[in-house]
Amino acid sequence: MNCALDISRPPFTRVLREHGLDLPRTPLEILQVNVGKLCDLACHHCHVEAGPKRTEIMQRVTVERILDLLAEAPYIHTVDLTGGAPEMNPHFRDLVRAARRMGKKVIDRCNLTILLREGQEDTACFLAEEGVNVVASLPCYTKANVEKQRGRHVFDPSIRALRMLCELGYGQPGSGLELDLVYNPVGASLPPAQAALEADYKRELAEHFGIRFNHLFTITNMPIRRFLHLLEREGRYESYMQTLLDAFNPQAAQGVMCRNLLSVDWRGHLYDCDFNQALDLPLGNRSRTLWDIHSLSEIEALPIAFDAHCFGCTAGSGSSCGGALA
Repeated sequence: MNCALDISRPPFTRVLREHGLDLPRTPLEILQVNVGKLCDLACHHCHVEAGPKRTEIMQRVTVERILDLLAEAPYIHTVDLTGGAPEMNPHFRDLVRAARRMGKKVIDRCNLTILLREGQEDTACFLAEEGVNVVASLPCYTKANVEKQRGRHVFDPSIRALRMLCELGYGQPGSGLELDLVYNPVGASLPPAQAALEADYKRELAEHFGIRFNHLFTITNMPIRRFLHLLEREGRYESYMQTLLDAFNPQAAQGVMCRNLLSVDWRGHLYDCDFNQALDLPLGNRSRTLWDIHSLSEIEALPIAFDAHCFGCTAGSGSSCGGALA
């Protein structure tokens, strides 16, 4: 089953029109770079289907092209690095250093367990030294829920990694080292209210593990790739899609991340967001790469490619790489 071919519910663009919404791009501010699908974990909700056996990895020539374009893009304030586990890319540190020298905020979307793997022993120190913002996945503050989604023997290493980051100053007042956590629902439901859940996380993690962090981002599980296959196996795809449609929020829709963000995959192909990238829905409905443009700002004139999975970003309080939207 492919949600893009489902004709049993109104398409996303029609729902936008019914609410009097038009979602053109706004000035480009964020460059999100997927440096490869190699990862030490294979989480059930992973929309890029990353894992230890994936071989897709961004090459040096692509990293250099990104840096060349960034050097001419003062309007890009944030470089958001994702994967897979971005730290497993051999050019990760060079990309971080160069972006930081340009004055860009750099985000590392970290799965935490990678920080304890062989060869990564000094990665946490590197991130702190470079002033990288760490956005770490922790689907719950209880072991059972985390390991149901991310696999056995993941919770304890995640807690050790968080403690290590805190010891380096992450999440501590006045340190300038920001540590944000990411919550995904374990199953086919919308995330709870972000502010209330953040308070729960802060209380539980501080009380039981001595961990402090800055913000919690609640992110809706997108009905694509690995999570879509899970929904289909459980016979819950139709009901989940109806849940997303019924919870459509016009206010959240206006803040969707694709409006001011450009997504780049490991090959240098361009997309509206990481989810479109996972579905290979090209930017402006035509395949484009980093070598097809002279400036990153060129993409601002192109339409955004919407599809059924976009209901995931606009349901309830909304969902983006920075958490709730409304």
